[in-house]
Amino acid sequence: MPLPLTTAIRPYDWGSRTALAELLGVEPTGRPQAELWAGAHPAAPSRVDGTPLDVLIDRDPVGMLGAPSVERFGPTLPYLLKVLAVEKPLSLQVHPSRAQAEAGFAREEAQGIPVDDPARTYKDPFHKPEMVCALTEFHGLCGFRDPAETAGLLEDLKVPELDPWIAALRTEPPAEALRTVLTQMLDERSRPLQAAVEPALTGVYADIARAHPGDPGVLAALLLDHVELKPGQALFLGAGVPHSYLGGLAIEVMANSDNVVRCGLTAKHIDVPELMRVVEFVPSRPHRVEPTADHRYRTAAEEFTLVRHDLAEASENLPAGLPQTLLCLEGEARLTAEPDLTLARGEAAFVPAGAPATRLTGHGTLYRVLPGIGS
Repeated sequence: MPLPLTTAIRPYDWGSRTALAELLGVEPTGRPQAELWAGAHPAAPSRVDGTPLDVLIDRDPVGMLGAPSVERFGPTLPYLLKVLAVEKPLSLQVHPSRAQAEAGFAREEAQGIPVDDPARTYKDPFHKPEMVCALTEFHGLCGFRDPAETAGLLEDLKVPELDPWIAALRTEPPAEALRTVLTQMLDERSRPLQAAVEPALTGVYADIARAHPGDPGVLAALLLDHVELKPGQALFLGAGVPHSYLGGLAIEVMANSDNVVRCGLTAKHIDVPELMRVVEFVPSRPHRVEPTADHRYRTAAEEFTLVRHDLAEASENLPAGLPQTLLCLEGEARLTAEPDLTLARGEAAFVPAGAPATRLTGHGTLYRVLPGIGS
């Protein structure tokens, strides 16, 4: 049977005070609301009649997740669904690979750092590939720009003190140039230079500087590509790709992890040495994800596939045997099963793998996430 979910809201300071409330059709709280979580991560699990979803999964992993998911990912929900409401730039960050996450988590466990300690980097032993799908115009930084292009951008600022970095970006091998320049940008000794650079910035980089004046991430952001997504467009981020989200509303789906290694643009824990170990110093263009004809967003991540449903009166049978999370963002969605469940705007549900055949109908827009295997 479909299970109605009570979702969690994360009030990070970069969140909008109005966007999530407007999307969900509720009154604003007056505080920033950055992320809605619909899932089973222990940091903020959704609840079913007051019981955390991860607890329900622990009681019956195969019934809730299905044997294929348990065999591939273990007895935990492999993905996490979020809605992001970005009002100002959030942390310049990177996500670890599976091996890096396992090693980092084990290291901090051995050091006796509590998992909820703000100074801890690794919250769990899992990697965190992720995808964002824009609901409104959405802006971010993603991946290292070609060093020669960045050299031109820095030259246009007409700050003579940048000449050594410009020369390195133009003459050194790309990986070596990016490592050298990023290391120096994040060094405290570059703060006087930053004071000269910030007034010369334009566009999104000027917006970042206004939101985080004096933050070392302002300089580091200059190395990254600016990407703009229109509603319905999506972006995938694998391990080691530096990025920051700048503004807009989006669906985000990821492997079920909260591992973020930060180097700036945040009041949260910054771990520059670990970021320098994790980041891939490879120029790359943003990895856009094109939906299929049936509105599926597939990536290299096995943990998730995102499906957008533009509902009409015609019904659609949901696949059985895999755990599915549904979030209605417009209109009304009806799940015909035993018993039936109706989702209004802003409401979410979890369909266990062992649920009987479920039909989906209604009017409006609904997003559904399920494991990438078998989907």
